[in-house]
Amino acid sequence: MAEENDFTVAGPLETPVVENEVQSLPYAYSCTLTPELVAKAREELQEKPEWRLRDVQALRDMVLKDYPNLRTRLDDGFLLRFLRARKFDYDKALQLLVNYHASRRSWPEVFHNLRPSTIKHVLDSGFLTVLPHPDPDGRLVLCLRPGKWRPSDYPFLDTIRAIYLTLEKLIQPEETQVNGLVILADYNGVGLAHASQLGPFLAKKVVGILQDGFPIRIKAVNIINEPRIFKGIFAIIKPFLKEKMAQRFILHGSDLNSLYQRIPSDILPEEYGGAAGKLNTADWSTTLQNSEEEFVVEFCQPDPLEGAALTDSMLFEGEPSEAQCDDSYRGVRSQLYYCY
Repeated sequence: MAEENDFTVAGPLETPVVENEVQSLPYAYSCTLTPELVAKAREELQEKPEWRLRDVQALRDMVLKDYPNLRTRLDDGFLLRFLRARKFDYDKALQLLVNYHASRRSWPEVFHNLRPSTIKHVLDSGFLTVLPHPDPDGRLVLCLRPGKWRPSDYPFLDTIRAIYLTLEKLIQPEETQVNGLVILADYNGVGLAHASQLGPFLAKKVVGILQDGFPIRIKAVNIINEPRIFKGIFAIIKPFLKEKMAQRFILHGSDLNSLYQRIPSDILPEEYGGAAGKLNTADWSTTLQNSEEEFVVEFCQPDPLEGAALTDSMLFEGEPSEAQCDDSYRGVRSQLYYCY
């Protein structure tokens, strides 16, 4: 049966191997979780260490059977990301894996030639960074500063590319797979020029990937210094958010004491009244730049779905019709201007 499958498996720094070499994966999985995180994964994610490899093999078998033409990594560590993100529900993990690859085909403007050197200008602008210390629950904090983006300097899609590469790097440690991630978004300096770049079409794609096409657990989105226009921005995003995710958006305004209830001040930089020194964006930029070759292997290969028959289950919801987008966007623009 193996000879009938057109399947390749790629490790993070390995050249693809053919399907019938799947059993000789380039590296073996070794759990790096502490006993405390093993217990947390058992309680929150239904991950049982004694069944872990059995569960991974079950997902691997489903991929080989249901999507024999899908070029994807099949090593234990990679598949565990998807099982953990879907609490070891095989069917949901499989759909997440397929969505993960389908998103690359559906949005080539973002995923073509995606590597750190192509978004260095975004990193240099200070648009995003990762705080050096996790919160008390072990969750890393991704800090976004949309006001640092100048629409006249580079397109909005470049910021999405930078966020996606950052998430890819963050999800590699098993600790993040179990603990999840917290976002801190500082909207200081965001105005109409920024907000008018985001319409329903882009919002749907971004939210769709984060909710249904990437193996990460976003536990909270803390918004600070949001201007009046944020009401219009959120009106664009909210229709595409699942109820559970919508409830994880917390608006703090300029009330730092409110923020400290979610993210303690001792891990926050001085810019937000914290005790962790000045906000450092250079270190994370260096981390990504040093991973260039890793991302070349991951994103600069042939289309993982090339030659595969795409069923409805392999695709995100279709883009809204041109009329729908036009009508929605007119309504949103009126809201944005009203906020002013």
